Parts: sequence; C-alpha cells; structure tokens
Amino acid sequence: MTEKLFGLNDVVEMKKQHPCGTNSWKIIRMGADVRIKCEGCSHSVMIPRNEFAKKMKKVLVKAEM
Repeated sequence: MTEKLFGLNDVVEMKKQHPCGTNSWKIIRMGADVRIKCEGCSHSVMIPRNEFAKKMKKVLVKAEM
C-alpha cells in the first residue's frame, strides 16, 4: 500500500461524511496527532496520525508553500 502524503493546510476528503453534510476537512495542526477542521461547519477534531491516515481518502487541495 502506498503512503498517503498530506501536509499542513491541505484540504482532504475523509471516507465518512460529517453530519453537517460535507466531506472536506482542512488540516490545521500536525504532530503525533492531527487536528482537522470541517469546511462546512468549522467543527474541529483531533485524531491520532495513524488513524487519520487510515480514514483519509485523498487530498483535494494541496496547500501552497
């Protein structure tokens, strides 16, 4: 399986939809845990990095350097 590449401020699509109806999340903090913010309702969630990598589907928008 290939490793998924993601970085700070990337907008990613998760496998499961958020209850507000959107499926896109922005990565706002990275470390051992990853904090992501819902693009629809601005709710933020912190999850362990390995769990995030499993639940992430793809990168929608790559952040500019």
